[in-house]
Amino acid sequence: MSHLFWYTARAAGIVAWALLAASVVWGLWLSGRVRPFGVRPAWVLDLHRFLGGLATIFVGVHVLAILADSYTSFGLSDVLVPLASSWHPLAVAWGVVGLYLMLAVELTSLARKHLPNRIWRAIHMSAFPLYTFATIHYLAAGTDATNPMSLAAIVVATGCIVALTIRRVSEMRARAARRATRTAPSRIPSRVEAPPAQVH
Repeated sequence: MSHLFWYTARAAGIVAWALLAASVVWGLWLSGRVRPFGVRPAWVLDLHRFLGGLATIFVGVHVLAILADSYTSFGLSDVLVPLASSWHPLAVAWGVVGLYLMLAVELTSLARKHLPNRIWRAIHMSAFPLYTFATIHYLAAGTDATNPMSLAAIVVATGCIVALTIRRVSEMRARAARRATRTAPSRIPSRVEAPPAQVH
């Protein structure tokens, strides 16, 4: 029982990363109008929000368990200030920055109705660096990251996110090109009447 909080922190961290990865994948499905298994868009949106909220809760459990654990002896500054930790400071710093990004994404999503769409979208795009920082933190600080199943999950999740992102960017470029084609002025010269024939 002496390492209960340490094991809790490890388990919560793994679950939080998995939920975050799933939330990003579902968000890309939603924005790219992909309907897995033919489900309704509202269902995909609800699941995306649920996964994001649940990931935030497990990150909270992860942080609180680390603070309560006597094996690592983390303080508030260690989990809130990047590079303040004496234990693998850089590896922990990735997680600290990821924590702030997650809070920014989640809180602005809850307040979306009160924010301009452009601001909400710009902050929501932080989900990409958030996933990157969380994955680096998992690999650098996680004691279970070298497990083959963990590595396989990281490869699969990252591959899905990259593929869906490429698809989404391609769709946006194609849509922009179609919009530009519709709004471009016609370059066809107007018909010019021939001068009347002269009578000799």
